[in-house]
Amino acid sequence: MRYLLIAVLVSALITYGLRSVVFIFFADGSRLPVWLDRLGEVLPASIMAVLVVYCLRAVRDDFSHMGICGIIAAVITALIHKWKKNTFLSIILGTAVYMVLIRII
Repeated sequence: MRYLLIAVLVSALITYGLRSVVFIFFADGSRLPVWLDRLGEVLPASIMAVLVVYCLRAVRDDFSHMGICGIIAAVITALIHKWKKNTFLSIILGTAVYMVLIRII
């Protein structure tokens, strides 16, 4: 139990340190470097693309059941995101649609 507590504490300290280092480097209010600003623009879409590929990787193997559910949920997620421009809402609703579909199909 003691080792588990130490592991959690060390993980928390490292996470806190990594997140606070940005504020140390940019404490004077200077602008971010151009490459880092660009990365902040393209990274969310890149992560979503990787997640879509990961979620639909098994469509080829089980298209009759899970594949159709995954494709429908992915399309609904994309449509909700296009409509509301809210990543959290689109992921939550897409996941809910997927969970309902795998239960009823």
